[in-house]
This record gives sequence, structure tokens and C-alpha cells, in this order.
Amino acid sequence: MKYLKLKTFRFLFSISMLFSAISMFSQQNHGKIKGIITTSDGAPAADVNIILKKTKYGAVTNDEGNFEFNRVAANTYTLQVSLTGYETLEQEVNVSENETTTLNLQLKVSNKELQEVVISGKKSIMSKKTDYVARMPLANLENPQVYSVIHKELLLEQVAVNIETAIRNSAGAVPVSYPSGGIGIGFRGFTVGVNARNGMETVTGRSSIDLSNVERIEVMKGPSGTLFGSSVSSFGGVVNLVTKKPFETTASEVTYTGGSFGLNRLTADVNTPLNKEKTVLFRINLAVNNEKSFLDYGFNKSLAVAPSLTFKANDKLTFNFDAELYNSNNTRRTYNTYDAASGINNPEQLKIDYKKSMFHDDNDAKTSATKIFAQAEYEISENWKSTTIFSFVGEDVERSYQSYANWTSPTNASRRVGLWGPIFNNYTNLQENINGQFSTWIFKHKFLAGINLRKYESNFSGGRTATTYLDNIDVTTNFAPIRRKAVDAVLTVTTSPVGDQETFSAYVCDVINFTDRLSAMLSLRFDNFNREQAGTTTAFHQNALSPKFGLVYEIVKDQVSIFGNYMNGFQNYAPVTQPSSGEIFVLDPVYANQYEGGIKAETFNKKLSATASYYNITIDNGTRTLANGDNMQDVKQKSKGVDFELIAKPINGLSIIAGYAYNDNRILKATNTALEGNKAASSPENVVNFWTTYTFQNKFKGLGAGLGANYVDDNYFTVDNTFYMPSYMIYNATVFYDQPNWRVGVKLNNITNEKYWDIWGASQAPTNLLVSLSLKF
Repeated sequence: MKYLKLKTFRFLFSISMLFSAISMFSQQNHGKIKGIITTSDGAPAADVNIILKKTKYGAVTNDEGNFEFNRVAANTYTLQVSLTGYETLEQEVNVSENETTTLNLQLKVSNKELQEVVISGKKSIMSKKTDYVARMPLANLENPQVYSVIHKELLLEQVAVNIETAIRNSAGAVPVSYPSGGIGIGFRGFTVGVNARNGMETVTGRSSIDLSNVERIEVMKGPSGTLFGSSVSSFGGVVNLVTKKPFETTASEVTYTGGSFGLNRLTADVNTPLNKEKTVLFRINLAVNNEKSFLDYGFNKSLAVAPSLTFKANDKLTFNFDAELYNSNNTRRTYNTYDAASGINNPEQLKIDYKKSMFHDDNDAKTSATKIFAQAEYEISENWKSTTIFSFVGEDVERSYQSYANWTSPTNASRRVGLWGPIFNNYTNLQENINGQFSTWIFKHKFLAGINLRKYESNFSGGRTATTYLDNIDVTTNFAPIRRKAVDAVLTVTTSPVGDQETFSAYVCDVINFTDRLSAMLSLRFDNFNREQAGTTTAFHQNALSPKFGLVYEIVKDQVSIFGNYMNGFQNYAPVTQPSSGEIFVLDPVYANQYEGGIKAETFNKKLSATASYYNITIDNGTRTLANGDNMQDVKQKSKGVDFELIAKPINGLSIIAGYAYNDNRILKATNTALEGNKAASSPENVVNFWTTYTFQNKFKGLGAGLGANYVDDNYFTVDNTFYMPSYMIYNATVFYDQPNWRVGVKLNNITNEKYWDIWGASQAPTNLLVSLSLKF
């Protein structure tokens, strides 16, 4: 091991010396050109194409509008600057030996052209700029945490109409359908809901979400309790949705998407300033979705309305308001379980037709979600800013019929249906963040201090109105699907009240730049958690501390960095009564601790972005139940693995997104010693994603095609490791034609008609076709 560490050190040292030598050489006998490109309103212009005509030199500006050419021979050149929707600019440039020529250029744009840029989306899929991941403006190369960003531009290319398609673009991420109707994401050996919206708590456990109002999806890897708390993060990470914001130009877009299984989807995106000074901006997104299941029974109908408003009170104070109203009426997917004596070890052995449902679609669900967000951002001084945020999320279930099947053999199953509802869950958060920059001696600091007050209210938790198994069927016979009327006739009511919960949180983060290349992140969170008495449920009060540390060194300035982190996540658990003694056992928060190290690169003039890392997540105080019913808190679990992500634009028009994740998640100590050493459930070992698109740049400008694949390894359904979900590989392709005033796209999903199941056992759609048409005004 020591020898391996020594070799690793020597390798990294050699790479560092090599890059240093290259850097020194580049400064000799050549000149340099660098500059910044801005738009007509003075904003930085990202992803601008820049070339030195009649040379090999080309570059793309970063998110701050900066570009740079190194080792340019002394001469006079013509610099050409171009960005879709803007006038092409040419500038004569003189380069002298050993000198740097600095340029500040501004692009001109008309309102008509600008709307094409903003609505249709020209944001680079390579951009990782975000204020949410670290709750401060921290560049990817400066951040010791691994994260992926999935932009709406990529979703447009892929004709993505659901979150499941979108999330597969993040390395290692696999979607899962909850029996309650929500959506989960599995990565790094754990499953998490889409629990963050604009950095604040949200919920998708029973109502899912619509992509119509999504600007981008941020997937943060590793336990992130320090900045996001236990209600938002899992031990695998956090998924954060960033919604669309108003802008200063009038523009609209309407899109219709139709396809297989009776899909009819209509979306609209309308934006306009509300006054001449453009200090009040309004935007609204709408989506109506109606489709059938690929099964012989099942459907999904939904309506989403998302208005947003920005008010610029003055140069220092800005208010942002947005709401999201989501209503759905659909059927839930059947949750299958399997008897140990059934002889079944994977769903391919079931003798039921792949498209056959055992339940009629009158066993439906009707849910709604209301999400309200308000933010006041105040510039205290040039280096200090205050952000005050209010967030309310209400999830309501009028009714939710959920179906279950227990398989006793490949041909025989017992059927059951439960009814949940009415249920409401309300989440209210008030947050204050202070961000600033300052210096102490020669060190520079990026600083964050914040507090969060959380209130959770619910009328129902864990209880249900449910049945025993209704019947047993042979699926090879002509059986009838169970109707809702038969279910209602035998339902019995059981309820389980839940106490209101209040959480006070305080957190602080300091990113210290020791040099312009070396920085450290020091973070700490304190939570005070309180739950009220409810029925027989015991009230309890608990405190938790969650630290986070990170170290980053840029071995090539603004291009390559190596990093390491320690990250922590936690979950609160209520006290339990020990059956043997009647005593109350107060459980500590269950902690997950991660150590991770890796490398990040943004090189070749922003044409390549890559991240590679190794992580090790341990849980040392999980809970287990003894033979006498008593509880212990000493379960051990370890999840370790590798994440790799590559995003590239090697030539104009060509983009590549690829990811690979390896995960080994095992139970090290458990109540049943026979399980020790087994793989954890729903944790595929190898996950691969790939997507590439080429768009013609000249004669057929706007015409493009894309091709992608996703592979998910075998994964065990239960920790006894006897039943598994088979591995699968699916292929998808798209063709599109994008013009200033309209766009058409055609998408073919699951080209090879693969039969496959998600990590919780829900069968997935066979080959299907989507056609999308957009009109832009």
C-alpha cells in the first residue's frame, strides 16, 4: 500500500512538473491574446465562438465571457467573434513577442434575435456554473464536491418529456418509480427523491414533477447534510431543480409533442417585461400532458402552471417570486414481491405477458402539489450580499389506489390493493444567507453564513386503508383485472397520526484561498430537531452536527484541479420502546461519512470538461432489531466506488456526454448475520451513460442528429441477494431541425425493444416514438 501511495505521489508530481514546463515554454518567444466578450446589455457572453482567421486557433468563451490564445506567433491577425442570434464581429489584432494583447469586445443584438437565444436555449451543455451547489458563487474547479448539471438544451435535443429520461444524463444516476407515484434517483448506492427546488426543500414522493419549468437539473454527489440538511439530502447526494426565470425581452414558445401510447403534450413558455424600464419581468410556463400506459391498462394526465415574477426595486435590491401548481390523475405501477420458495430469482422468469396489467385503471390516483417561492436579494456592499428566501411546498393526495402482487411461483400471484388518502404534507422554510468576500493577511475568503427555520405538518404518516390479499391467480389463464368497485367493498380504515416537526438549522462555510491555486473549504452545520406528540407517537428533541471539509489544488490554473473531501450526511430517527424492558431507547442521528478524492478538468479552450473520483461512504450507527424485539444502533454499511464524467465539444456542432460509475455497497453488520457481506438492495455495480449530437454548421445549418445508450448492471432487489433485476442496455436516437422561428424533433426510444425493469422492479416501456414541433414568437 505504501509503495502504491508513493507511485501515485510520483505520478501526480510528474504531471504537475510537466504542466509547469509546458506553461513556462508557452510564455517564451510567443505572444498571447486574451479578452472578455459581453452582450449589448453589458452581461458576460458565454459560449461565443472565436477564431483567428487563416490560422488553427479557435476558442469558446467561458461563463464569464473570457477567452485566451497562448503561444501565438507575432503577426497581425483578424479575430472573428460569432454567436447565434448576434451580429458577427471582426477585429484586427496585433500580437508581439512575449506580450499579451487584451481585448474587450461587445456583441450587438436585436430583440428578435435575442428571444431566439433566450427561449430556444443556447446555454452550453458544458457549463457547470451554479450558485446552489455550494450556496455561493464557486467555480467547478474550485469546488471539492462532485456534481453534474443537466441543462434544458440537452433535454430539448433528446425530446425529453419526463424526469426519468433527463436524469440518465448524470453519471451513475438511475431513475426509480415509487409505488406511491413519485420519482426517486439512485446513485452511489442510495436512493433520493428530487428533494430540492432552487436550493430549497421540495417533495416529489407522491406527485412527481413536470419538466416544462425546469432550466437545469443539478445532481450533487455524496452525503450533503452540511448545506442542505437531512430532509433534502440522502447519503448518496442531492437532486436540485432550478426553475426558469424571467428575462428582459418579450418572447414566447409553444411546443406540441405527440407519440406512442397516445401521448399528447402541449407546453407554452411566455415571457415579457411589464414596464418600459424593464424592472418588472414576468414569465409563465404551462404544460398539459395526456398519455396511456404501454400496459393494457393505465394512464397519466397532468396539468402544470408555473408563473414567475422578478422586481428590480433598485440597483441593490431584487425580488423574485414564483409558484408551481401541479395536478395529476394517473395510475400507479404495481409493486411486486416474491416468496422465498417461489423459485424465482429475476422478473424475466415470470410467465405474465410483458404488457399485461393485473389491475384495472379505475384504481387511480388524484394528487396535487403547490409550490411557492419568494426571494429578496440585497447587495449590502460590493463584496457582501444578503439573500432571504421563503418556500412553501404542499403535497395533497385526494386518493391513491396502489396495487401489489406477491409471486408464489412464475405463474401464480396474490393480488392486493391499498387506498391512501386524503393526505396532506406541508413543508414551510424560511432561510437567510449572508455571502461575502474578504481578506486576512495574504489569504482570500469566500464566506457563507446561513440559518433555516423549517416547519413540517401532516395529517397522516405510514398508515393506510388497505386489504389483505384479494385473490390468487394463474397468470397463464384469461384472468380479469381487479376493478375499483371490488376493492372498495373490502377496504378497512387504519390511520397513523404524525406529529408536527420543527427544525432550526445554522451553517457556516469558509473557502480559503491560500494562493490563486490552493484553497480549502471548511463547513459546519448545526440542527435542532423537534417533533410534537401525536397519538401514541412519542415527542422527541434532537441535535445534530454535520461537518464538511475540502481541499483543491489547481495543477494547471483554470484548467485542471485535484481535490479531496470529507462530507457528512445524517437522518433523524424517533425514540423507540424496548419490548424486553419497556424503556425508551433514544436513537442518535444516523450518520454517513464520505471520503473522496479525484481530478477535474476544463481544458482545450472549454471544449472538454471531465471529472474522475474515488469515494468511500461508511455508516457506523444504523439501526437493527434483535430477536427479542429490542433495538440496537450498530449496523455498519460501506458504499465505495468510482465516478467518471466527460463532456466534450471537439469540433463545432459536435457534442459528447459520457459517464461511468462503479459502486460496491455492502452490509457489514446486521441483525441476521447471514446477510453480512451481502450487497445492499437497489445498488447496481456498473452504470454507463452516453449521448452524442451533431448539428450541421453551414449548408444545412440547424439540422442535427443524436444517438445515445444507457447501461445498468444487475442489482439485487433485497439484501438476502436471492432476487435481482437483470442488467439492460437501451439505445435512443433523435433527428431535429432547428430554425429561428420553429423547431421539429423526432425521437426513437429503446430502439432494440429491450425488456427491462427499474431498480425497484417496475417494467419499462418498449420501443416508442416521439414527434415534437415548436413555434417561437
